[in-house]
Amino acid sequence: MELCSRAIEEVVHPTAAFFPPSPEEERHETPSTPSGELQVPWESSLLNPKNRVDNLEFPDDPLWRIDGCAGLGTQYFMVPLFLSRLPPMRMDVFIPENQPALIREQLELDIAFHTKDATRLSRLAITKHIIRTLQYWTRSRFKDTAAFEQFYTEAPFGSRIVFENLSLDISQIHIQIGFNHELERQLLSLTRLEALWGPIVNPVQVIDLLDVHVICVLHDSVCLVRIDGELFIFKALISEAKYLYHELKTLCTLQPHPNIIARPIHVVRKQCKFGGKIAIVGFTTFFHSKGSLRDFLPKLRIHGQLRLSDQLKWSIQVTAALQHLQNREATYYPDLRLDNIVLSEQSDIIMIDFEQRGVWCEFAPPEVNAIEYMRLIAADEKISEREKYLKRLEGLLPSFEALQGNVYMNPEDGYNVSWVALSPKEQEAAEVYMLGRLLWCIFEGVSGPQKAAVWQSYRWESDLEFPEYSRTPPIMRDLIDRCTRGRRETLASVIIRQRSQLVLRSEPVEGQTSEDVKRAARQYWMSEIKAAEEFLDMRDAMREKGTWKDNYYDRPTLQEVLASLKAYEEQV
Repeated sequence: MELCSRAIEEVVHPTAAFFPPSPEEERHETPSTPSGELQVPWESSLLNPKNRVDNLEFPDDPLWRIDGCAGLGTQYFMVPLFLSRLPPMRMDVFIPENQPALIREQLELDIAFHTKDATRLSRLAITKHIIRTLQYWTRSRFKDTAAFEQFYTEAPFGSRIVFENLSLDISQIHIQIGFNHELERQLLSLTRLEALWGPIVNPVQVIDLLDVHVICVLHDSVCLVRIDGELFIFKALISEAKYLYHELKTLCTLQPHPNIIARPIHVVRKQCKFGGKIAIVGFTTFFHSKGSLRDFLPKLRIHGQLRLSDQLKWSIQVTAALQHLQNREATYYPDLRLDNIVLSEQSDIIMIDFEQRGVWCEFAPPEVNAIEYMRLIAADEKISEREKYLKRLEGLLPSFEALQGNVYMNPEDGYNVSWVALSPKEQEAAEVYMLGRLLWCIFEGVSGPQKAAVWQSYRWESDLEFPEYSRTPPIMRDLIDRCTRGRRETLASVIIRQRSQLVLRSEPVEGQTSEDVKRAARQYWMSEIKAAEEFLDMRDAMREKGTWKDNYYDRPTLQEVLASLKAYEEQV
């Protein structure tokens, strides 16, 4: 099955349980030859010259650069190269989701679905096609650089360059500008934020967006920028401002810890068209040039430089940081993955990303997933049974609907329904589960707990999948197993990504159809939803009786994990 946005709701999310396979669609699937090659009519064949892109090379003098990709291959981080001083306006390119097979194949859209980094993206046909299209559009629409700069800097923050269609002929692609007035409506002034928070932002320097200059876009919410000759990280969101403001408040109130991101250095403001307000669009923090542990670990392993002393140091540091958040801040950290851990110049870990949005289901603990499944189903208006799951959420967290809107409401515990619905002790047990999977990555030297993950591929794909062990010392294996008690089989036990297709893990690829994949996903998710509902029913009943044990799976506490790691460090 091809990788596209439709695959999320029909395979990857628990919503797949409510999308039965379509016999009509199955009857019209393209037949396969005995060798597994598709029998493609000449009219649709890539051998037919009329069906091929005439040029897939970069222009000799490109006016644009692509720094990354998000939105499952539909959002591209663009940087205009012809402006000497470029503010981080975050004007990305968006392409339409559903495309004919002919275009998907030629432009390698299935690969772009899971490819995020600039290095690998630069090799893809879609990257070259977008840049050639923008080259044509820029020269035909703007009379000179000054005209483009005026358009670019005066647009609402986070506006979009929207490809209304994709064509193999770049002159036939229609481009519109999606001015992001909705985001400007959500943005708040510093005065308004101080009225909500008090003077917690006062010590932070306030600067104008036009005084910030982009070096590159690192991912969908982070840019490397230069301010007065110094490099910083600029954090901003172009979708929902509420998460940005929640993180800013959190970082301004956290007690300092050597392994947690420092207080923001600047808050960045911009004059908005909407209401004429001067709103806060982002903040800056320190730039750590060594990058994330996700990319660092496999490089060290491949070159034989991954040392047990470093693995233990990083494990102790991240556990100590989590314990600090629990003891001193009474807050939870639902975003524990290697992407959110960077290395300082001294190779110490720094935890980043305090939006508290959470991680993908296959990274999260089962008790969090049980609630998250309810939320995902309730949010899909196409599901006729969603009312049942809305009522379930109301029982778990009566205030959940207030957290779903786009307006920033200054909630004490953030917007993550699935974590806010848990007690503090349940949150700690959930963090310990995620910590166990993170420790597995550290000791195995891999980028993530899954190989060939559906939503993202890595430069160095893992040769292992959690909970397989190869390099982890036995005493650490025991600790990781105790931390991850209650783990369940994930979707990857049934369906995997093979190159850029979703396939059944246990059957030969030859002869498989997309309906086979959807049918297997439906069966898996029906079983998982049933288990989630039974778990929540049991939790409700035991809480009512007063017999519920918050650490239901009897995982160690953060303090106990930290003690075990330090004891092992002393031994070695």
